[in-house]
Amino acid sequence: MASVRLEQIGKQYDNGVVAVRDLTFDVADGEFVVLVGPSGCGKSTTLRLIAGLEPITTGSLYIGTRRVNDVAPRDRDVAMVFQNYALYPHMTVFQNLAFGLKLRKRAAAEIDARVREAARVLSIEDILGRRPEQLSGGQRQRVAVGRAIVRQPRVFLFDEPLSNLDARMRVQTRKELSRLHERLGATMIYVTHDQVEAMTLGDRIVVMHAGEAQQIDTPMQLYEKPVNRFVAGFIGSPSMNFIPGTFRSEGGPRFVSADAELSLPLAAVPRGLQGDRSDVVLGIRPEHVRLGGNGESHGQLTLELVEPMGNEAILYLRSAKQEIVARVPTGALPGIGARVAVRLDPGHLHFFDPETDRART
Repeated sequence: MASVRLEQIGKQYDNGVVAVRDLTFDVADGEFVVLVGPSGCGKSTTLRLIAGLEPITTGSLYIGTRRVNDVAPRDRDVAMVFQNYALYPHMTVFQNLAFGLKLRKRAAAEIDARVREAARVLSIEDILGRRPEQLSGGQRQRVAVGRAIVRQPRVFLFDEPLSNLDARMRVQTRKELSRLHERLGATMIYVTHDQVEAMTLGDRIVVMHAGEAQQIDTPMQLYEKPVNRFVAGFIGSPSMNFIPGTFRSEGGPRFVSADAELSLPLAAVPRGLQGDRSDVVLGIRPEHVRLGGNGESHGQLTLELVEPMGNEAILYLRSAKQEIVARVPTGALPGIGARVAVRLDPGHLHFFDPETDRART
């Protein structure tokens, strides 16, 4: 296997569109790194730059210690699994897995051994004689992954490989990919727009927006310490609540929402909020919005909608100027239209600059 290093990588097309801008990060040998972001953020383009399917405009790309900007895709020793499985319909699973090795003129005994080992790893030994039309979506995806495994590349690249699967199959295949990474100890770079996939698969995650890396960190650091509002809102489901307001210092530090319907004391003053009535945006995740009791609530909101989710419920609450979402255990919930006392967990508050969107700590 090998490490991958991107140094100030940029991609600009002939029409002037900049798809990737000044992208720098390392992928350690054997690490699983996920690129995540909304459509058009540059994540798939980045993967294609690593694979050599797109020329790099600026910067340097290294696989191991070798600079590969001008190295042909077939000589980079990477294998890519695409969103569409691209299996040959007239070939059996065995033949699909073996095809790339035959093109490289490997010996028949080596091809057979590699194909059967990949089939064993992916638990598809019993379908080697079938054709793609006889396979389920999950089986086709495993065959596509198997075709990459038999090549024994230095780096695996995955471009939204689970997007064609239904929700249940995606969960199952995610587990299989995690086990596969542990078993192979392979260097893997994975692209997805699904933040749940990113959080469950990645050793580290590169959150991208408008062609730039917003934050590169472990899943829990992204969740607990987002560096800006984009990362905070993108990671987590439902998304983080953002409540504009001001910092008040009289009578002890306190946050007051812009509509004055929420007011809560602060145990510590965030950096940059020393002056009275500083504008700030408070961030709080739905799972940290509680239904408060007498004497402990930070305000009262109107309940507009309840989404039962089994063991929990998503509540949509309305203040004078905005909606606030809460994620609470299922129980005796108030009725629609009721005024609900809420409490914001003081241990999970985030503050953001209203002009730059950067986190204030």
